[in-house]
Amino acid sequence: MTADYSFVADAMTQAVPWVQTSRVEFFELTGDRVVAGLPDDPATHNHVAGPHAAMIFGLGETASGAVAMAAFAPHLGKATPLVARSEITYRKLARGALRAEAVLGRPADEVVAELDAGTRPEFPVAVTITNADGVTTAEMTVVWTLRPNRT
Repeated sequence: MTADYSFVADAMTQAVPWVQTSRVEFFELTGDRVVAGLPDDPATHNHVAGPHAAMIFGLGETASGAVAMAAFAPHLGKATPLVARSEITYRKLARGALRAEAVLGRPADEVVAELDAGTRPEFPVAVTITNADGVTTAEMTVVWTLRPNRT
C-alpha cells in the first residue's frame, strides 16, 4: 500500500501564499519525489518573453519544499524545514509552461536519525526544470535543514 501525499498540495498552498499567487500546480506527490508546474503567464515574463528567472527559481524551490514536507510530515511537530542554501543553473531559454521534478537526495530515515540524535541535519533536493517539450531549461539543488522546534 502506498501512502497518500495529496495533503501536501493543499498544505503548500495554504502555508506559502506565493504558491497560490503564482498558480503553482502539483502533478505528482510521493515521499521522495514531487512534480510541480508553473503555467505560462505573460504577467510573469521577462524581457525575452519567457518566465522571469525569479519565477523559475520559485517553482524549483516550491517543488523542493513540497518534497521536504512530504518526506518529513510525521516529524513536523518536532522540527521545521528551512532552506539552508540553493544553487541554480539556467541551461536553456525557458518559454511557456514549466515543470519541476524535485527528488530527495538522502533517505528520510537517515535525516530523522540525525535529528533525533540532537543535530540539525541537512539534506539536498535535486530539481530539474523542463519546458512543455521535456527540454531541461534549468537545474537546481536546494539544501534544506530540519531546525528543531523550541519547546
